[in-house]
Formats: sequence, structure tokens, C-alpha cells
Amino acid sequence: MRKWVLAAGLTVLLMPAAALPQAKNTDKGSVYEQLNLFSEAFERIRQDSVEPVTDTKLVETAIAGMLSGLDPRSVYMNETEYKALKGPANEEAASPGLVVTLDNGQLKVVSPRDGSPAANAGVKPGDFIFTIDKEPTYDLTLPEIEQKLRGPEGSEVTLMVRRGTGTPFEIKLKRAAGKAPTVSTRVEGGDVGYVRLAGFDQATAAALGDAVKQVRQQAGNKLTGFIIDLRNNPGGAFDAAVAVADDFIDKGDIAIVKSHKGDTAKHIAATPGDLASGLPIVALVNGGTAREAELVAGALQDNHRAVLLGTKTFGESAIETIIPLNGNGAIKLTTARFTTPSGRAIQGKGLDPDLTVSPLKLEKVAQADRRREADLRGALKNPADTGPDAAKSGAPAPTSGAAPGDAPTVPPAPGKEPSATTQPAKGEQPSVASGDIGTTSDEQLSEAIDVLRGLALVNGRTTAAAR
Repeated sequence: MRKWVLAAGLTVLLMPAAALPQAKNTDKGSVYEQLNLFSEAFERIRQDSVEPVTDTKLVETAIAGMLSGLDPRSVYMNETEYKALKGPANEEAASPGLVVTLDNGQLKVVSPRDGSPAANAGVKPGDFIFTIDKEPTYDLTLPEIEQKLRGPEGSEVTLMVRRGTGTPFEIKLKRAAGKAPTVSTRVEGGDVGYVRLAGFDQATAAALGDAVKQVRQQAGNKLTGFIIDLRNNPGGAFDAAVAVADDFIDKGDIAIVKSHKGDTAKHIAATPGDLASGLPIVALVNGGTAREAELVAGALQDNHRAVLLGTKTFGESAIETIIPLNGNGAIKLTTARFTTPSGRAIQGKGLDPDLTVSPLKLEKVAQADRRREADLRGALKNPADTGPDAAKSGAPAPTSGAAPGDAPTVPPAPGKEPSATTQPAKGEQPSVASGDIGTTSDEQLSEAIDVLRGLALVNGRTTAAAR
């Protein structure tokens, strides 16, 4: 179990452009021909454009065009946008608390942040935003969108939102500064430790350790296990997510990181130690479980350390590198992706839970409309779809023995019949609303508590039989 934060090297990185190695290209003549083509187009636009355009604008647009042809996450940031990313001024730091992405040119909510104005107003993962303060979002880049969402603390931003195939509606959100803690905890029923992970930053691992200690103090020797809630967790710092996964995994791999060319692979190994001391774990996931949260879920599942319960995850495993350009902005480029320890590809597929439990409040139209990473225009393809590793993608393949991703046998809770909503993992289901997470109306949490107590009962019998 790591007691330190991993060196930032696999998360969103900052790399000077001068430090980048020169790309290998055996056909230099072809490169020069293409550059000549660019130069010719550049000059013709300068001379003949009906509207005057600056050289800076032309170059920035060209760079943005190059990146837009790669994948939805690779973008160009001008100097203003880059400065805002590194650290916006205090009066401009407030936001409604939305994590968003682009889906075929449409702005889609990945997840509202816990405790944010957006979460409190009922914004849900999968909602589409058509306008921001009356301005259409379809032709905006992600940096431009994020800049428009930010503003002075207490100011309002008006969004036009569509949920499923319903009629678009307008919602006004106040911008709030700061952010809620990424870790919160409580004891359920006197014997279950509930830990909510809303994101990952450099303080998450330490806060998680404190939360587990708090649960142990409150529950004492009645503690039967832990529920790790990763629903509507949009990810965050890569190294922080690795540290969290390592906190519950005593040995084995946490993830495998592959470069964008697929010619190198780095295995990230766990270190000895388990915060839960071997007690059973149920991890809650849904369509808002994205990116680094999927790394944690996949590591727990492949190492047989937790039962995943909920619905299919978002399906994004890209690792982005921020590369400053000399004197003018930066580019955010997808340079690698991660897989689960067993090599299962997450990109565009997501993780199937061991037990599928859908929220009680379902809307079939929302289910039909739900889109994932694989649906995004220019989305990174999953190499497992066509390569020799095709069998590794999706859910773990069943074998005669335990295989990575297999769920432990889960008996029904004493005195309760198995729920009709609990079944082997299949397709996706709608996500629970952010406001319902961890509440008494949270059906997924109720099921997780029952499953956890069943696991604890089996573990107790196994331990007694071994004595």
C-alpha cells in the first residue's frame, strides 16, 4: 500500500515543446511536400480572404484543426485558455461544477461534481447542453466551453439542457468557488463502512486513510466490510487514483499503461498493505464512473478485491499530456491509454459490473439515448476489437477456475430473497441522479449493503471452517 503520492508522470503532464523527440519519418520528401502545401494555402488565405485575418489566427486554427482530427480529447489551447487551465484568477475560478465532454459536436455532461450547484439542481450524467448563456455550444471547443462556464463567484450561468429525448429545458446555475472534498464517509447500519469517492486529487489518498480510520472507530468490531462509491466520479489525477487502488490491493498489478503507438507497456504494481484488512468490498459504479475512476474499479475487479455493483461505466481510458508551445498556448494530446491488470481494454467499452442493479427511477428514453465514449466522433479505437487481444476486452471470459474479473459467489442476505433487480452484468442502464447517491432512496446502495453482508457471512464461515 503506497504511503506516498506517485510522481506525476502518467497523469496530465506538462512537457516543454523543446524537450519532445523528433518524430521518425523515413519519407522526408513527403513531409516537405505537405509543408509546402500548407505554406501555399497559408499565403493564399492571407492574400485572398474576403475578411482580414491575422497570421496568429491562421496558425492557431491550423493547429486546432490538426488536433480535432485525432480524438475528442486532443485540443489546442491559446494563451488565455492555457493560463486559465494552469490557475485562473480568483474572481474567475468559480463554476457550476460540471465535468463535460463533446459527443459528435454536442456538449454532454460526464458528471456533476458532488455538492456543486449543478448536482444540487439535479443535472445528471448524459444530459446534453445546447446553449450557455444563449450561445450555442455546437461549434465551441472544450477549452472555450470551460472558459464560458467559469465566472465570478455567485454569478449565474444559464444552460439549455436536454435529457434523453425529452423537450429541452432551461436551468440557471450559480457559480461557486472551491470544491467539495473528494472523500466522505459514514457507517451504515452500525456495521458497514460507506466511503464516497467523488474524484481524485493529491489529497484523496490521505483523506481516504483518515476516512477508513474514522469508520473503524465508529463501527468497532462490528465492521463487516466497505462500500466504495465510485458512481458519477469523473476521474481526476491519475497518480491519485493509482494510490487509492493500491490502498486496497496487497499485491498484483493496478493497471497497464500503453503508449499511443502501443509499442511499450508499463505495469503499475501494487505495494503490500490493505486499508480494509481483507474485509469484503463492494464498489458501486454507473455510467458516470469515468476515466481514473474506471482504473480503480478495474483494478479492484481484476484482483478479486471487490464486487462491482451498478451499471456499465463510461468507457474512457485515455491519458492526456499537456505540451506547452513556445510562447503561445499549449496542446492537450492523448499520448497513452490504460487497461485493467488482466489487459481488458476500457476505451470505448467501459466495465461491466459483476452485478447489474439499476436505479428505481428509470426512464427508457434515457437508456436508449445514452451515449458512451465509443460513440464520440473521432473516438480512439479499441485495439482489442481487431487484434489478437480481442478476447480480453469487455467482461472477463469465464473459465473453469477463477479468472480476472470473476465475482465471488454472493449469497442473498440472511432472511431476504435475491432481488429481481440483481442479475449478471449485461448492457448499460441509466445512472442514478447525483442527488440520490448515498440517500435512503438509493436502491443500488441498499443492494450493495445486502451483498456486502452476504459476503461477510460467507467469509466468516470459510474462516471458521479453516480453523
